[in-house]
Amino acid sequence: MQRLLLSIVLSLFISWVEAQPGNSVAIGKIDSIDSKKLHEKRAIWIHVPESAKSDPKKKYPVVYLLDAEWNFASTASTISFLSSVNGNNFWPEAILVGIVNTNRKRDLTPTHVVGGLWIDNATSSVSGGGETFMAFIEQELIPHIDSTYPTTPYRILVGHSLGGLMVINALLHHKTLFKGYIAIDPSMWWDNQRLLQEVEGALKATSYSGISLFLAMAHTQPGEMDTLRLQNDTTSGTLHPRSILKLANYLMAKRQNGLQASFKYYDQDTHSSVPLIATYDALHFLFKDYPLTLKDSYYSDPTFDFTSFLKAHFENLTSEYGMTDANGKTLLPPEALVNNLAYYLFNEKKQFDRAEALFAMNLKNYPESFLAYNFLGDLYKAKGDKSRAVASYKKSLSIKETSEVRIKLEKAEQMVIH
Repeated sequence: MQRLLLSIVLSLFISWVEAQPGNSVAIGKIDSIDSKKLHEKRAIWIHVPESAKSDPKKKYPVVYLLDAEWNFASTASTISFLSSVNGNNFWPEAILVGIVNTNRKRDLTPTHVVGGLWIDNATSSVSGGGETFMAFIEQELIPHIDSTYPTTPYRILVGHSLGGLMVINALLHHKTLFKGYIAIDPSMWWDNQRLLQEVEGALKATSYSGISLFLAMAHTQPGEMDTLRLQNDTTSGTLHPRSILKLANYLMAKRQNGLQASFKYYDQDTHSSVPLIATYDALHFLFKDYPLTLKDSYYSDPTFDFTSFLKAHFENLTSEYGMTDANGKTLLPPEALVNNLAYYLFNEKKQFDRAEALFAMNLKNYPESFLAYNFLGDLYKAKGDKSRAVASYKKSLSIKETSEVRIKLEKAEQMVIH
């Protein structure tokens, strides 16, 4: 079922990009940076949500993606579809920054090696440029993105294979640079598991409060070997998956350090296929607190306070994900959401007091909301409070003249007279 959904996501996204004007297919733009750190010009692929065109004050979290030439299209489609298409709201819309490789074996290896398992001369000769690459990201790329595009402070780093190795390196040595880390089938075997050997000590000694990591592992061991047999295997051919399992065991055992960690093994996926489904699952994990869920029990429980619930939810989006309003202040429950919920409460559920409390919250947060006054008038009319209905309709019209509310007011005034 999950794979079917991912196929639908990709097909719908392809349909969306083909619908763009002209003869080109566009899912983003190409930016570039003349890097002093790397001594070269780096191409950067950028996808900005469509809503930025209609709401120039809106800001977005940023997903930084390594190996963009392979994973940009699928990642852009996953982010877009489940944040804004067909009413989906599983995670926020986000800016995607794809870093295209120029010398992958240089940039995505944190240490220099002179030889070893799966290391040829071409690899060893350029290896070990990972920290310089991280300096490029931290000191050049991120400042450029933040100064050019509408960003929030919430950043995610996504990497697969050697890119996944660099994600773990960033977690250990640059932990404040990102809030979310996604390491997909990372090459923890690199340099005789040197980075892996640092993990346990770092997790013990360092607080990772407010930081999340999703670790994915593909089925790369021989044949039908399961993970139990894999852990006891000593052959060189299983070093890659064994190293990831060892990392997972470290992560799951060190819960007291504040790191929000999740590990998932994809038995049906290869090293090459796993990035698509793992990215989907990782975003669900990182943004698990983002969706607003209104349970049926909330409506039947007379003690449940919708106003407090909504206020707390959007305050949490600010504290956990760095999301703010256009003025950089704590997010408020959206006007349309509150109006619709309040209208449903009084019109369908006949819960007038709860609806009135929600409208009052909206008018406090959005004092120029002509729609809130309009709906409040409908509520008072339904309750039989004709005078207050007239006053609410008049207030709505004083903010914005609409024929619909004008007709409502005239009818309400006639009811008061009679």
